[in-house]
Amino acid sequence: MESILLKIQDTVAKYAEVLSKISRVDVEVVDNRLYRVAGTGMFSKKVNEDMSAEGYVYRQVLKTGRRQIIYEPGKEMICQNCPHCNDCQEEIEISMPVRMGIEIIGIIGLVGSSREQKERILQDEQLYLDFLEQIADFITAKAKEYRELDNKNQLLDTLDCTIGHIEQGIMIIGADYVITTANEAAKKQLELEMPEGSYVKIEATGDHMNYRNEYKMKIGDREFSIMGHLYNLPRQEGRYAKLLLFENSKAIQKKYYEMTATVHTLDCSNIIGDSDRTCKMKREIMQVAQSSSTVLITGESGTGKEMVATAIWNASSRRSGRFVAINCAAIPEALLESELFGYVKGAFTGADPHGRIGKFELANKGVIFLDEIGDMPLYLQAKLLRVLQERKITRIGSNQVIPIDVRILAATNRDLREMIREKKFREDLYYRLNVIPLEIAPLRERVDDIQPLAEYFAMHYAKLFQKYFWKITESVMECLKQYSWPGNVRELENVVEFMVNMMGPDGILDEKTLPREVRERGEKKKLEEEQKPGVEANRSDSMISEEPLTLKELEYRAIRKAIDRCGNTTQGKKEAARQLGIGLATLYRKLEEITNSQNEN
Repeated sequence: MESILLKIQDTVAKYAEVLSKISRVDVEVVDNRLYRVAGTGMFSKKVNEDMSAEGYVYRQVLKTGRRQIIYEPGKEMICQNCPHCNDCQEEIEISMPVRMGIEIIGIIGLVGSSREQKERILQDEQLYLDFLEQIADFITAKAKEYRELDNKNQLLDTLDCTIGHIEQGIMIIGADYVITTANEAAKKQLELEMPEGSYVKIEATGDHMNYRNEYKMKIGDREFSIMGHLYNLPRQEGRYAKLLLFENSKAIQKKYYEMTATVHTLDCSNIIGDSDRTCKMKREIMQVAQSSSTVLITGESGTGKEMVATAIWNASSRRSGRFVAINCAAIPEALLESELFGYVKGAFTGADPHGRIGKFELANKGVIFLDEIGDMPLYLQAKLLRVLQERKITRIGSNQVIPIDVRILAATNRDLREMIREKKFREDLYYRLNVIPLEIAPLRERVDDIQPLAEYFAMHYAKLFQKYFWKITESVMECLKQYSWPGNVRELENVVEFMVNMMGPDGILDEKTLPREVRERGEKKKLEEEQKPGVEANRSDSMISEEPLTLKELEYRAIRKAIDRCGNTTQGKKEAARQLGIGLATLYRKLEEITNSQNEN
């Protein structure tokens, strides 16, 4: 690394030349590494040489920090180790340290090589010493000036590097509102390669959100919405009058969306099921996706309305935009409006003091999914209707009208027509939402979907719980198909998750893993089906009477079916008793009653 005297070598050389001319002796200047920086006379051809091997006097000056005067070069003790001790050409030598604070940055050597020069120096010794100190001070002052400038430049380089790597956009603007400089983040957010030198117009909208002020900025023929702060610099003139720290509103919305989005988006290929109703729904989704019209998705709770909404979004031209979902039933009525439309600083008591972006604004150029739309309060239905008509929103507490381009998908499990009759839902809003109706059939009407869904959930949770899964037995699958699934696909998923938890190391989902309610309700439904005219009861009964079976007969059939399934061994009977929910002794008694009854007949 270069010494500071080498960095100002030209200046040091000039001072050495001046000193040499006035004193009429040879001068050399070395740095603190004993490297000759400047020299006159006999030293002029030896500049930029390392003299650490012979600079014994200079080494002593560096060590003690005191000046040295050698009146008899070659004869004094300090000269004994010098390689030129016996043939020294010098008559007198003065070595003066050059200090910067407590640091010695170099040494000035004043060397007389003739008797005349020595006598001249001795006659005015103090004058020479004072002049040497003055020259040393001049060199020190220049070194300080260089170091301060170097430190400033290093600081500026550090700031430039830091600013260049900050994600926030930074602009320095002149008094004439011409951009002096902009960091890479500013150029990236504004999609401008060279904004420097361009005139910029900045106007505050008056809204304050997310710890920032909102501004409308125009550069050339392009307009931007930004959030940030505009500061006046100490000298409000020239090219460095204002500092703008900002983020493009789109970038803020993206960050907010990434922090709050919890929707797992799917497409049609992720919708599992082979039933006619499901295949028809997939075709309808692909057709609906090509439109920009509002869709009203209806269906019972747990049928997958949000999944259908994300599939529509994924198949549409808006898939590059955001999918923003909000459950109108899950958010308190007092907060729903602010969640939908956002609010600015100080909008109402209890609000975030820094404001918040609303879901509609967040979904601009994308899709907003209003789940459980039937639970939206009437006063808010009127505001939603106005948004649908005008395609504009206004944040709470703000006068700024914001145009939006959003496709609305709504969903409900309620009968909106009945709610209209009960004055709980606006009829005009219903017709605005129901442009494209899309109904999802309940799972009990899509029995063919149960097997692929159950197998998918089984594999999913087996992988999640790191368990081995082989198959679902036919009897269990039959039981799942006989169950009515009031909770639809969501309930099926929960049941399969339970079964995988109960599954043994053999990887088989059998009757032992079924929840009791599903098993009992499934068996009851099957028995009820078997009682219908023209349906075979089992291998031992020829036909079922059109008259309903007695409870005793239903009980006997259930016991007989359990024994057939589990086996007539002692272990099989124990398992049958467990599945039936009765004790082993009770099972034996019931079997004996069945046998006696058959013998009597």
